[in-house]
Amino acid sequence: MPTTAKSYSYIPPAIVSGSVYLFTTESGLEYEVRFARKRNNLLHCTIAFGVLNEEYEGEEYVVVNKGEVFRVMATIVDIVKKYIEEHPNVRSFEYSGEPTGKETENRPSKRMNLYDRYLPAIFGTSWSFERNGNKMVIKR
Repeated sequence: MPTTAKSYSYIPPAIVSGSVYLFTTESGLEYEVRFARKRNNLLHCTIAFGVLNEEYEGEEYVVVNKGEVFRVMATIVDIVKKYIEEHPNVRSFEYSGEPTGKETENRPSKRMNLYDRYLPAIFGTSWSFERNGNKMVIKR
């Protein structure tokens, strides 16, 4: 399990049924964590997060290298745990870790390896994890 870092404070959705959480790092990077329900399965949710700053031109999977990765991930852990707490009927989640630069789709990306290390902190042992390439599905 990764070293525990202090998370950033975040702004939850205005209503509990909302799906977008926001936070800003000390370097001024603005992040969004978004939960999207599947139309054909409201108990399944996709988790996506990324940088909102205009300088990155909306590139969701940009590598920013500001030395804040552990606090960013700690914040995402807190947000996902909060979402699960507020949406106890959700039975599955998924996320992807898109490859960067020279990485290929054939092997898990460095992002996937990073994200996967945080799974126990979020889901504990009562969920199962199924990775398919650069996509993870978590089920209860």
